[in-house]
Amino acid sequence: MAQDDKKVNQFRRGFLGTTLKAIPVAAITAVGAGKVASAIPEAPGSVDSMADLPENPAKYMPTFFSDEEYDFIQSAVDLLIPEDELGPGAIATGVPEFIDRQMDTPYGHGQLWYMKGPFHPEIMKQTPTLGYQLNMTPRDIYKSGIAAFNQWCIDRYKRQFVDLNHQEQTEAMTLLSDGKIEFPDDAVFASVFFSQLWGNCKEGFFSDPMYGGNRNMAGWQMVGFPGARGDYLDWADRYNVKYPLPPVSILPKK
Repeated sequence: MAQDDKKVNQFRRGFLGTTLKAIPVAAITAVGAGKVASAIPEAPGSVDSMADLPENPAKYMPTFFSDEEYDFIQSAVDLLIPEDELGPGAIATGVPEFIDRQMDTPYGHGQLWYMKGPFHPEIMKQTPTLGYQLNMTPRDIYKSGIAAFNQWCIDRYKRQFVDLNHQEQTEAMTLLSDGKIEFPDDAVFASVFFSQLWGNCKEGFFSDPMYGGNRNMAGWQMVGFPGARGDYLDWADRYNVKYPLPPVSILPKK
């Protein structure tokens, strides 16, 4: 690995390990353990058990994304959370699978929030604090964003994103994340597309493995999150002592 690439990977992994440490905890404690447990049978995008997940993420066949779109998803998340000496990245932990699964849930269809007009996309650009103002569901955002970003890459590099070398992919994704790319007026905002992609990428890396991502609980192990254990009363008063038990998923292996 080139020295520059190694520094970039160390920065990314350090960012994940420090700034995202509370994500899995918040996901569970926001509604309470009892509500989480009662919702398991109906959990959207989940599987019956860990044994129902393919042993090899490469064997997963997408149900929402086309082959070309899924190739993009794999390339993009691999760039955002790469595998390195600290552990597996987004590909090995099943992040692309997680994102594809979520697109066929109420979340992917935009059924979890208000999606009726009037829509004011111009307000969203001018005053982001006023909230989401588009008529696009996550499914729509991905379809529109992937097509628009690929076309931008073709215009700039004469190739789609997946065909770019690592330096070109990094440059293109950096410009996208920095808000320096404009998509056509009939496409999703470039900033919204990146936020959707990056948000789902983090969720897939740190979510419970029952949703297809965080394979082998690698994300939890990286940040020291113990998972969905029943209680921690024996450790409540042990300060500055590392929790010794490995993480566990909500759903057991069969």
